[in-house]
Amino acid sequence: MTAPPKMTPMLRQYLEIKEDYPNEILFYRMGDFYEMFFEDAEVASKILGITLTSRNNKADTARIPMCGVPYHAAQNYLAKLVKAGERVAICEQTEDPSQAKGIVRREVIRVVTPGVTTDDQILEDNENCYVCALSRSSGESTPQWGFSFLDLSTGEFLAGEESDRALVPEQIIDHLTRMRPAELLVNEGQQDELAKLIEAATLHLPQLCITPRSADLFHVKEANHDLVDHFKVINLDGFGCGSMRQGIVAAGVLLDYARETQKSDIGHIEKLIPLNRDSVLLIDDASRRNLELTRTIIGNNREGSLLSVLDKTRTPMGGRLLQNYLLQPLQDIDTITERQDCVSFFHHNPAIRQQFRDYLEAIYDLERLNSRMVLGQGNGRDAVALRQSLAILPGIHTLLKQCATIGLQRIDNDFDDLAELADLLDRSIGDEPPVTLRDGNLIREGYNEELDQLIHLLRDGKALILGLENQEREKTGITKLKIGYNKVFGYYIEVGNAHLDKVPEHYLRKQTLVNAERFITPELKEFESRVLTAQERRLELEYQLFIEIRTTLAE
Repeated sequence: MTAPPKMTPMLRQYLEIKEDYPNEILFYRMGDFYEMFFEDAEVASKILGITLTSRNNKADTARIPMCGVPYHAAQNYLAKLVKAGERVAICEQTEDPSQAKGIVRREVIRVVTPGVTTDDQILEDNENCYVCALSRSSGESTPQWGFSFLDLSTGEFLAGEESDRALVPEQIIDHLTRMRPAELLVNEGQQDELAKLIEAATLHLPQLCITPRSADLFHVKEANHDLVDHFKVINLDGFGCGSMRQGIVAAGVLLDYARETQKSDIGHIEKLIPLNRDSVLLIDDASRRNLELTRTIIGNNREGSLLSVLDKTRTPMGGRLLQNYLLQPLQDIDTITERQDCVSFFHHNPAIRQQFRDYLEAIYDLERLNSRMVLGQGNGRDAVALRQSLAILPGIHTLLKQCATIGLQRIDNDFDDLAELADLLDRSIGDEPPVTLRDGNLIREGYNEELDQLIHLLRDGKALILGLENQEREKTGITKLKIGYNKVFGYYIEVGNAHLDKVPEHYLRKQTLVNAERFITPELKEFESRVLTAQERRLELEYQLFIEIRTTLAE
């Protein structure tokens, strides 16, 4: 009989955390690696093509399968796992190892799934990444269906309902194939009832990840309260969703899922948009495929579709918006006319059009940058991209004032060039920050006085020592006094035997040599302490300052 694996404190902690995430691959942070164990390691090693090893000694009969990926390259491996349909729980050290008593405390800081992610390696620039929740009423002769879509990377949040009993399954499939979610949340208590619909959905969307959720979440009263509380409103009437029931349930389930997976503020989800059949023309799946609106019939590729021919947009945001325009054509004549007036203006004003295109060319994906900042996932390079994008906004604002259509004037009236945030980023963030937040070089000199002193100390340490040495020579009159350093005693003042009669009383003898004595002073010990801790303090201070800046941006 095989003996059970040896339960070290680390392994015990791993299993305790894993117990809360049984359906996820657990990325367990150990030093500079994310480690995986047991079945997680076996699954991940096959998908990632990395070596599966074992943790115990070769002599142990109970060997623990394990594999790991470097922390600095984790995003690439994470993308492979998620694209393969896996859910990944990222478990980080949440305690300073030097302060830990026993094993370092660790916690899951977020869960990445096919439908809930903000990672560039997983997302497509010109396409939304939706997670969908599906809700169905029970105990009614004519069941009502609700559905909701959320793109966490942009904050777009939609909800709708269907109640035509004869057509509902086809209508739900039409919504799913039009929006193409990467993940579908369903009531775990209704999986048998939804089996045929789920089978049809996965037939049209082979990569669709099905995620069962607790039946306790699918209640309209709790969902409505959660949504109202999130948006800080009295009711949902202002969004046009007040009369919904199952649509509200689906939206509430999504909001709960976003909070559960991100474990952070999701304030960038600012409104709930109703999927209203009256305002847009909902094209059925067969028509979309035959017309090759966004995908070709052969190969299911974007290239060769109508969208690929029309898409001359200059930003990822514009590419996603154009696709939504194609998939949901307007029906309201006034809105159609207003949009056509904008197109006509740019057609007849090519110089202004080109100026807009030149400006937009330099703008990064502001929607997704904003989301990463709000979710606490933005890094220094995201901040630089945001700074460069915000610098373009005043020019666009000036151009808008030259536009004479109602639609463009409305944009001009609502336009905010975010000058204060642009100024903050310009003053605070360095030009070439690293990807990770703990490596320093994030913050500009001149932004924080303490940080400037630390940078000066690290960069000009030798000059400071020379200055201190000259200062002591002048005070004591010992022209051959020198300051040195070794690993045993640290910094010291060395005085030759011929000048020992000039040594001040506050000098403390540290070491006796053949031809000299070595001393320390309170001032020198303070300098030593500052030098030895300067790099560590600088990294920690830069991290704290960046978090403060990111929080300000998120607000």
